[in-house]
Amino acid sequence: MGNVIKEEKEEQMEGTWDDYIKSYYEKPSSSKSWSGFDLKGIYTPEDRPHEKYQKEIADAGAYPFTRGIHANMFRGRLWTRREVVGIGSPGDTHERLKYLSEHGGSGLNTIADVTYEMGLDADHPWSVDEVGLTGVNITSIKDMETLTKDIPLDKVSWSLITASTVASVTMAQYVAVAENRSYDLPVLKGSIQNDPIHFRYCGFRPACPLDLSIKLGADVMEFCTKELPKWYYTTVNMYDLREQGITAPQEVAFGFGIAMCYVDELIRRGLDIDEFAPRFTFYVSCHIDLFEEVAKIRAARRMWAKLMKEKYGAKNPRSMQFRFAVHTAGCSLVPQQPLNNIVRTSYEALAAVLSGVQSLHCCSYDEPMCLPTEKAHLQALRTQQILAYETGVTNVADPLGGSYYVEGLTDRIEQEALKIMKQVDEMGGMEEAIRTEWLDRKFDSEALKRQKELDSGEKLVVGVNTFTTEQEKSTPLGVQRVSGHSATQQIEETRELKRTRDMDKLKDAISRLRDAAGEGKNVIPTMVEASKAFGTTGELLGTVREAFGYPYDPMETVESPFD
Repeated sequence: MGNVIKEEKEEQMEGTWDDYIKSYYEKPSSSKSWSGFDLKGIYTPEDRPHEKYQKEIADAGAYPFTRGIHANMFRGRLWTRREVVGIGSPGDTHERLKYLSEHGGSGLNTIADVTYEMGLDADHPWSVDEVGLTGVNITSIKDMETLTKDIPLDKVSWSLITASTVASVTMAQYVAVAENRSYDLPVLKGSIQNDPIHFRYCGFRPACPLDLSIKLGADVMEFCTKELPKWYYTTVNMYDLREQGITAPQEVAFGFGIAMCYVDELIRRGLDIDEFAPRFTFYVSCHIDLFEEVAKIRAARRMWAKLMKEKYGAKNPRSMQFRFAVHTAGCSLVPQQPLNNIVRTSYEALAAVLSGVQSLHCCSYDEPMCLPTEKAHLQALRTQQILAYETGVTNVADPLGGSYYVEGLTDRIEQEALKIMKQVDEMGGMEEAIRTEWLDRKFDSEALKRQKELDSGEKLVVGVNTFTTEQEKSTPLGVQRVSGHSATQQIEETRELKRTRDMDKLKDAISRLRDAAGEGKNVIPTMVEASKAFGTTGELLGTVREAFGYPYDPMETVESPFD
């Protein structure tokens, strides 16, 4: 018996050493970039033989801004360290904002839950089991007051992550609170995502019909251009598009196509490109392929500068500057071996900083399992702080500029993105690509391709299809759970508001909103007044939806109380 056990142990040891020897001689299984570009073993000056530095690259702060929009980059000011917050009730979210602020966060960043993005009040039949689970629901001005209480709106930079057509209501609610607190609108600074076109691809198609998306998105942009000069009125969300599984060039091409839908609409309204373009921003993904992501953002800066100058005739250099925030790639994170996600996020954040990011959110390691716990949120913030204060990456602008590889890859991504944009233009533009569902089919085919790459082992993900271990049964820092009491309380407060408000005053405000929408006017001013009369999110958006011939309720469950 003893000899049998000895032989089994020797066989196990031999297997162990075989794996060790195999690992010692291992080499990369692929020489392609994440987006599928074949890469050479080494890049040399011959890979950019026709380089014209001043025309195609130039110094940071100079057209075409390939190396960055500011000459001194982070020497002048560090990027804004924004961690996305949206959990439970407006009061719960407010407390998490305070927590991150106390630990060094430098910008407020709140995200809506799925019910709010769909335009549903907290007491909607489809909302009662979802309120606060994936963000925060703002049903009325009272909720916005709770979210912003004690915060000096004239001093902080607030990022409101509401992307769907509901962004118009969010903007109105925020302005209504500010005016009630006697702030002059020109002193307010911050941003709102306000990109309803893209949000149809995030599961919110009923709330984001194309014509209404362009109308309400442009209303917010026009209103802020005229009334809130320090406010960034859109953040075109290339990040969510990338989460569909598309490539880096597609992210840029599709994002710019959507951006041009808004630009063209604002020009149709009579605004000059230099009047509004300086406040146009983008939300960009930083995925796991570090050099490709750096090259992607450098290419996007150059492309946007040329687009604004050559297509739209911009003369103000600020109109040509590609301003962007980064969200590290949520789709790159996996529940297996979850602490590895901290490493993934760190490299993705590094790519963002090396690219000259203006505002950064690092994913929390536990996001594949739950909303971020308090400790995981703090770890994500600490990741940014280590980059800012310890690594030396803030010392120079565009530290990878001049790399034969990075410059060559920048050119390659620009070329591929321009090919895609030309294809979209030839079919009639992005609006037509959306109406014919060409873009839908692209997302589907790319997602399928990515899954096949994972299944075949062409793409390796540690813990998923290589170096796997036994399935974990818990997360190291626990799991965030949203209090059922918070949701119940918010629902009851919503019902109480609807019982006790002055309905005559509200009906009068809703009537003016309906008239403005029917006449094609900008609806934000009348939405502000309706918010002050305690009109709810669903009521404001529903009124505009009906004026455009759509059901009052995106879920076609609730009837308008104003008919």
